[in-house]
Amino acid sequence: MTLAGPGRPRARQSTRPGATAREEILDAAAELFTTQGYATTSTRAIADAVGMRQSSLYHHFGTKDDILEDLLAGTVAEGLAFARAVAEVPATDEGAASPAARLHAVALFDGTQLCSGRWNVGILYHLPEARDERFSGFLADRAELRGLYRNLGAAAVPAPLRPGDPQHQGELAFRLVESLVSLRADGQVTPASPLQVADAAMVLCGAGSMLGSIRKQSLELVDRLGRELPHA
Repeated sequence: MTLAGPGRPRARQSTRPGATAREEILDAAAELFTTQGYATTSTRAIADAVGMRQSSLYHHFGTKDDILEDLLAGTVAEGLAFARAVAEVPATDEGAASPAARLHAVALFDGTQLCSGRWNVGILYHLPEARDERFSGFLADRAELRGLYRNLGAAAVPAPLRPGDPQHQGELAFRLVESLVSLRADGQVTPASPLQVADAAMVLCGAGSMLGSIRKQSLELVDRLGRELPHA
């Protein structure tokens, strides 16, 4: 018999990935929430999937909502950190990426995060429960990320081409990236999908003719800033 924590015996050895019992619980919950549904998944089912007693699960998470909160937060954390880092790079820096390349980089990085997780947790955005005030932290982070997209989009679009709302193109890029979770649910995502979505955002911004240069600057930005981010 193995231990889930100090003095907490497990029913059986877990085969879940994760360095801690908490990470194993999140992995099991992500699988069950995305394949069987949030409402129909019980904490007992999550505990069974990890190989621990239900009482041991409550040592790590007080409620099922607490588990969902952690999962939702994880879907935006790295994308938001990267978008903040991009927004903080002075435009006057030598070799600074163009505004369009910055938007492309944020879309590419964010889309890659949504497509690369073990489970398609982004699909949980569509849950009615995810809009509850209980998840205000996640909602605030998502709103901030959306705002950064919109600001980058306004800077990326040449003034003569801007619609009534100068942030409209950034909003379209944000929505395009989030569409990847639905495509993934339908089995339509490939390794190239995040780049294709970022490219599509550039076309919508009227910058399609400069895509080669934008891609080069974007990939350099993703490589440089991505390596500097703290990873959970």
